[in-house]
Amino acid sequence: MSDEIVQTKLENGLTVLLKEIHSAPIISHWIWYRVGSRNEVPGKTGISHWVEHMQFKGTAKYPAGVLDQAISRGGGIWNAFTYLDWTAFFSTMPKDKIALPIDLEADRMQNSLFLPEEVESERTVILSEREGSENEPLFRLNEAIDKAAFDRHPYRFEIIGEKSDLLTLTRDDLYTHYRQFYAPGNAVLTMAGDFDANEMLDRLAAVYQSVSARPIPTVTIQPEKAIPEERHVELSGPGDTTYLRIVWRAPAGRDPDIFPLAVLDSILTGPSSLNMFGSGSISNKTSRLYQPLIDRQIAVAFSGDYNATIDPYLYMMTVIMHPDHDPQEAVRIIDEEISRIQSGDISEQELKKAVKQARALFAYGSENITNQAYWMGYTEMFSSYSWFTEFVSSLNKVTVSDVAKSASTYLNSAHRVIGIYRPYPEESEES
Repeated sequence: MSDEIVQTKLENGLTVLLKEIHSAPIISHWIWYRVGSRNEVPGKTGISHWVEHMQFKGTAKYPAGVLDQAISRGGGIWNAFTYLDWTAFFSTMPKDKIALPIDLEADRMQNSLFLPEEVESERTVILSEREGSENEPLFRLNEAIDKAAFDRHPYRFEIIGEKSDLLTLTRDDLYTHYRQFYAPGNAVLTMAGDFDANEMLDRLAAVYQSVSARPIPTVTIQPEKAIPEERHVELSGPGDTTYLRIVWRAPAGRDPDIFPLAVLDSILTGPSSLNMFGSGSISNKTSRLYQPLIDRQIAVAFSGDYNATIDPYLYMMTVIMHPDHDPQEAVRIIDEEISRIQSGDISEQELKKAVKQARALFAYGSENITNQAYWMGYTEMFSSYSWFTEFVSSLNKVTVSDVAKSASTYLNSAHRVIGIYRPYPEESEES
C-alpha cells in the first residue's frame, strides 16, 4: 500500500490530508480537533469530552437522532473519541454515501445548538459514566497515579473530568469551549478510500470553505520532566483482584527517544499498539517478564503501554497479581529485568525479535481503510504524517545500546510511581 498522500490547507485554515486506497468501494472521513484534556484547567476538567458528546445533539439542519438514522441507512459506521491532546470524529461509508458525513461535519463545526435541556440531559449521562468508572479498580488506581505523576500539567486529570466540575459546568462554559476550539484553523480533515484525490479536494473545499475562520486560543503549557522521586499510591476497595501499576515519565511523541522505548517495551512486556482505534494483538509469551511473572505464577497477566503525546506522558506497566502473591514480589522481578537491560544484557537476536514484533503489531493496526485515515490524523496531532511513514525504518535503526540507554533514562526506579489496588479483606463468618 502506497503512503503517498495529498495534503493542503484551505483558506480558512483547515488542514486536509487525502489518501487514495482502491481496495474496496468505501471511504473513511475523519475530523480531528487539537483540543483535549490538555486544554483544560481546574474547575473545567472534562469539558472537552462533554463538548464531544454535545456534537451528537444536533444542529438546525441535522437535529438530534437524525444523524444516527442517516448514517445507519447509508450502511456506515461513525463514532468519536476525546483524548489528552485531541478530539476526533469519524465516519466510514460506502463511497456513494460520503456526501453525508462531509456535510454534517462541516455543519456541526459551526452550528451545533447546545440546547440547555440537552446539556442537562448529557450531564446526567456523563455523571453516570463517571460513577460507573469509579467502580472499576483500574480507573480509580489510574486516577490516583496520574495525580501523583504530574504536579501541575493537565495530564494529571482524567479525560472524563472531576465530578465536582461535572456538577458545575454550564451551557455557556461548554459553548464557549466549542466556539474557541472547534474552528477550521484548529482542525485536520483526513480521508482515505476509493476516490480521486484531486476531485475530492475540490469537493471538500466547496463544503468546508463556507466555515468561517476564527482565532484559536494560545495554549501555553509547561511540560513536566521526570517524576522527582519514587512515589507510592495504595488503594483498597471491592473486588477479589490485586492490581499493580508502575509508571515512569515517557518521551513526547515527536521525540526520537520514542522508538528505543517502543523496542524496550517489546522486550519487556511484548509490543504495545499505538492505534487506539483498533488493531491486532501479539502474544507476550516471549517477553522478558513472562517467565518470571506468569510461569512462576506470581501474576496472572501483565502488559506495558505508552502513547504518543504532545508533551511527555507516561510509560506504564500493569500487573494482575496471583492471589497468593504480593505486588512487591512483582516489583522486584520487574526491577531485576530492567536492571539487566540497563547494563546492556540484550542479545542481537532478542533485539531483532522485539523489533520484528513491534513492526508486526504496527502493521496490524494499519491494514484497513479506516485505520489509514486514523493514522494520518493521529500523527498530525503530535508530529506529522512522516512519523507514520518512517516508523518502521526508525525501529530498524534502534541498537542494543539505544535500548539500554532508554531503560536507564526512562525506567529509573528513583523516578516513578508505584500504585497498588488491594481488595477489601474478606469478612470472616460469624460463628
